[in-house]
Formats: sequence, C-alpha cells, structure tokens
Amino acid sequence: MHILIAAIGLLGVAAFWWYRMRAMNDAAREVADVVGRVQGNIRRKRLRKQAALSPLTAIDDPVVAAATLIIAIIAENGPVLPQREAVVRSVISEIADDKKTDEAVVYAKWAASQIDDATIV
Repeated sequence: MHILIAAIGLLGVAAFWWYRMRAMNDAAREVADVVGRVQGNIRRKRLRKQAALSPLTAIDDPVVAAATLIIAIIAENGPVLPQREAVVRSVISEIADDKKTDEAVVYAKWAASQIDDATIV
C-alpha cells in the first residue's frame, strides 16, 4: 500500500512540475510577443518619422530649398498670407526665372505644410 501511495505521490509531483513548466513556457512566449510588439512599434515610429521628412528629402534644387526654408520660417509665426507669399515670390524671383519661382513657391508651401517644425527644415 505504501508503494502505491509513493507512486501516486510521484505522479502528482511530476504532473505539478509539468504544469509549472508549461506555465513558464507560456509566460516566456508572452514576454517574447511583447518584446516583438515593442520592437515593431519602434520600427514603425522610425518609418513614420522618415515619411514625415520625405518632402524635404525630395528637394534637390537650391532655389526650391531656399523657398521652402523661407516659407517654413514664415509659417512658424502664422499662416502664409498672400502678402507674405508675394514677398517670398519677389525674393525668389531675384535668383530664378518666373516659371522656376512659381514652381519653387508652390512646392515650398506644400512641403512646409507637411512639416510642423521649422528646425527640421
């Protein structure tokens, strides 16, 4: 009889530790999932930040870059009013022809509206 009780006790201990190992495995799997989600969030945040900067990275013309910088500085202090835009057009027209000036100012207004902070520009 005592052998039977010992055998049942050993089976109980084995079942208990099997359950504990299974619970530890589930906990480790959950921790790995959380770490994966955090890494994914960090990666997505980095991609969103790069996407936010994309209008600026597409600028390859110094005239457009100058217009974008001027518009971004003006936009920091308030909306780009028609009077302010006329001043920007006159400044940019000193370094470019009329067609290039229009193109630079239009792109600059769009790019500056995509970026919230002038220091990024």
